[in-house]
Amino acid sequence: MEARSVKRYHFKSQNLDDLKKLAMMVTDQTGFRNCHGRLLSILNTKFDEGVLKTLVQFYDPRYHCFTFPDNQLAPTLEEYSYLMGRLVLEEVPFSGLKETLSASAIAKSLDLKTSEIQGLTSKFLLSKDYMCASTNQTHAFESILALLIYGLVLFPNINGFVGANAIQIFLTKNPIPSLLADTYHSIHHRTMKQDGTILCCAPLLYKWYTMHLPQSYLSKEKGVYSEKIMALAPSEIVRYIPTYDSGTIIDSCGEFNNAPLIGVHGGIN
Repeated sequence: MEARSVKRYHFKSQNLDDLKKLAMMVTDQTGFRNCHGRLLSILNTKFDEGVLKTLVQFYDPRYHCFTFPDNQLAPTLEEYSYLMGRLVLEEVPFSGLKETLSASAIAKSLDLKTSEIQGLTSKFLLSKDYMCASTNQTHAFESILALLIYGLVLFPNINGFVGANAIQIFLTKNPIPSLLADTYHSIHHRTMKQDGTILCCAPLLYKWYTMHLPQSYLSKEKGVYSEKIMALAPSEIVRYIPTYDSGTIIDSCGEFNNAPLIGVHGGIN
């Protein structure tokens, strides 16, 4: 295999300490998961950015997958659906073409007053969520917490703000296509530029990647991650995980023989 030049990438990061404190206040974990999926698991995922930086070095822009010696890996809708604990709904996903949501629509979804919607900064939403928690407004508390995770973790963009696109996707309850699209689009775009910030849900990508790897890869033994992945035998890669199998494989969209995806930052197929 030809030598690769190491390119410099990093992933969007924000201070999530307050968000994690709020997550610890969720009293009905099962109820929250049934309503919003595995958001709390994604929020609390501790990931090694070095692992992801190494992964991106192996992205193949021609085939839209990660190509290693003797094996290839590519995240799928089914895998992201399992990791998020949400089904891919049979409806048109987020496209960015819908009209901007009204303040009244956002307020209704969060059990807030329309007058309280003031350009949804994370600081405002965090403060409001602490207040809802202290006054036992459970539905509002959990809805705002879920929206914060969407805006700061699933679809990170501008520090300190929950973007309008994240709000729209939150309200559609169909985030999986957008999450996968952001993963592919951002990695593809940055690979073509050969450096820069990758804007996708890093904890979700990390969970997907590491579930396909043997524990030896993540051990603290000496050796850089690129050397470890190059040394893995094909038999050591976990290619098929039965729990991902929903019985339906998504491999086309209408007359298209693949699944074109549109995310927050752009589209890819």
